[in-house]
Amino acid sequence: MSTRAAKAPAGELAIVLHTHMPYVEGFGTWPFGEEWLWEAIATCYLPLLEVLGRAPITLSLTPVLCDQLEAPRALERCLRFLREIRPESHRRDIAGARESRQPGLVEELERSAAQYAAAADRLEELGGDLLAALAPSASWTSAATHAVLPLLATDAGASVQVQTGIASHRRRFGDWAGGFWLPECAHASWLDPLLEEAGARATCVELTDLFGLGSPRHLTPLVSDDGPVLWPIDRQTMSLVWSEQGYPSAPGYRDYHRLTAHHHHVWCNDGTPYDHQAALALTREHAADFVARVCARVRDGGLCVCALDTELLGHWWYEGVDWLREVLEESARQGLGLTGLDDALAVRNPEPAPEHAPTTSWGEGRDLSTWSGPAVADLAWQARSAELRTMAAGTDAPERAVRELLALQSSDWAFLAARGLAGDYPRRRAAGHLQALEQALSGGGSTDSAVRHLAPTLYGRLY
Repeated sequence: MSTRAAKAPAGELAIVLHTHMPYVEGFGTWPFGEEWLWEAIATCYLPLLEVLGRAPITLSLTPVLCDQLEAPRALERCLRFLREIRPESHRRDIAGARESRQPGLVEELERSAAQYAAAADRLEELGGDLLAALAPSASWTSAATHAVLPLLATDAGASVQVQTGIASHRRRFGDWAGGFWLPECAHASWLDPLLEEAGARATCVELTDLFGLGSPRHLTPLVSDDGPVLWPIDRQTMSLVWSEQGYPSAPGYRDYHRLTAHHHHVWCNDGTPYDHQAALALTREHAADFVARVCARVRDGGLCVCALDTELLGHWWYEGVDWLREVLEESARQGLGLTGLDDALAVRNPEPAPEHAPTTSWGEGRDLSTWSGPAVADLAWQARSAELRTMAAGTDAPERAVRELLALQSSDWAFLAARGLAGDYPRRRAAGHLQALEQALSGGGSTDSAVRHLAPTLYGRLY
């Protein structure tokens, strides 16, 4: 067990961006399907490229997202969406706003249309290879298809998820320092030896209910004898951004939920026409507040880990990337040190992890109920049952069956179903993958799998 350094490093902030999109490539367009990915590319990933590299940020890319960005002709379809669909949808809304004599909405729609055109230009500048542009910042990986690992039925099934994800990262990006994002931040102690065996050196965990909100214990890494270093995420800091009362709820920011007839956002949270310049001024105000609060949080030392879904920035919270840019600049002004978790691991000595820590996640209730509660218990049961059947086949399990299992295990279907966010789409997806898996195990079904681009590097205890 390591001992603490004689003089602890000064207080710092680690910004962790967890980048993930469910496997929608080839599975529908509007209102549910590939359009989710194209919108995230235009409003989040491309703008984020202008911020990455300005300061240390820990960026995790899920293998399933990378699979889609790498899929043949996928980004060609994205470019067509940006060049054809979005200009036409803006044109129709602009015509409607003019007919209804709303010049403020016309101006905002024209600005929005120009932003989509700029995103298309940027994607073309990259030669359609967004993955290569993200590669220099991609330091952490995750499970193959974003499965909630504590809900898996077998060590072998968890091994396939973990090791396939790691093999995917190494194939694409080369060096890997051992950073592994647990999907949904879901951790159980039985996973620790499996993660250690796979080469994971560090991960993030949610321990708010164990330590208490605002406890200084969240600012110190932890380690057990069985597994990787556990970085507690700091809920007190994250809630400044990610909560019902967080910055994105401010009246002057763009309302994500209220839409025009053709699915555009032109109003503020307070119902007035959106004013982009006023919203940018608000990001500067909130960045200064955020950095000041983090400085106070770490004034006695420690590392504050602020972990966010990347798609919150730019996609859900339209001004989020601008806010992040301002946070990086404001940190320099206020003297707040920024670090990546890989670098922090080399200079901060962990303390012993608590014994008998509960199974936790960053989901509602800090437990696994979002993905296994009464509303979606059938999905959890189906996935576990399918895993047992597939693992029982051992090395005789067809690769297609394993890929369909990985797709079925995605946390996204239960999350979307539990929240009622996408109609019957998540249940249809789960049912389709289960049916294809059963056909593959029985030796039937088409050999041309719809998930042929998913997890091209299968690895783990079966392979």
